[in-house]
Amino acid sequence: MMQYRKFIPGSPKVSAIGVGAWQLGVNSGWQNISEQEAVYLIQEAMDNGINFFDTAPNYGRGTSEERLGLALKKTVRSQIVINTKFGHTAMGTTDYSADSIRTSLEGSLQRLQTDYVDSLIIHSPPSALLNGHQQPHYEILERLKEEGLIRAYGASLDTYADMKLLMDTTGAQVIEAFFNILHQDAAKAFAMAKAKGVGIIVKIPLDSGWLSGKYDANSTFTGVRSRWSKADIAERAQLVAQLQALIGPGVPLSQMAIEFCLAYDAVATVIPGSLSTAQLKQNIESIHTPLPENLLQQLEQFYQEEVAPLQLPW
Repeated sequence: MMQYRKFIPGSPKVSAIGVGAWQLGVNSGWQNISEQEAVYLIQEAMDNGINFFDTAPNYGRGTSEERLGLALKKTVRSQIVINTKFGHTAMGTTDYSADSIRTSLEGSLQRLQTDYVDSLIIHSPPSALLNGHQQPHYEILERLKEEGLIRAYGASLDTYADMKLLMDTTGAQVIEAFFNILHQDAAKAFAMAKAKGVGIIVKIPLDSGWLSGKYDANSTFTGVRSRWSKADIAERAQLVAQLQALIGPGVPLSQMAIEFCLAYDAVATVIPGSLSTAQLKQNIESIHTPLPENLLQQLEQFYQEEVAPLQLPW
């Protein structure tokens, strides 16, 4: 059975495994799927107990939101939780201006065919935008809450420093954090998030595929993954080999990677990407085998001793 966790006030508890909907969009940079396949995947997710869906205007130039809206159209809205974003537009541009927040949200609501979203987060903003004492964005976001167009707001962030700044200076209740076995900096903010009632969405739990076990030193990449140099690939491949040796044979690395993220009670949901129902069900299996405490400590130590000094690029 699915496991559910507290997310934000006013919304239902969320499934421990959510759906990251980047791959649902047209020309998302992954293998393209049709509208019919996208709708079927969302319906399969709901049939398996998933009620949390993460999207953004720029995912497939708006088509991720459109397909998600189509798939969710006949559901009971109060039983599902939708997170979308602001800052990267459906036209493929970037616009973080405070005056654009409402217009961006209105476009998302139209594409999603809903009257509100449970959370609206600023999409990987520059650190300068996170200080609520200096930026007008948060007054607008508070107003949108009062109007019932959103239930909570926050940001998609990569570092402890940015997470702390946001929580120290705003009323944010949601953070989508870059966190996985090879990138654990965000964990330093988890205690603060829990104390403040901030729901944590874990993004990139499989480190862009490296923790799925499907890549090695001979792998080549196109699209967004071409950002890795040959040295980066060799370095990550070595770390993955060390990890597999640490967890032992017979345990899928992808399952262990998701179990690791869910081992932290500050985490509300984890959003691995799924292109098929087989991948979806494999991700869900991760909730049935909690990570042993001794292995959690070993993975934290592995990060501190082997990974953190390397300062891996994302």
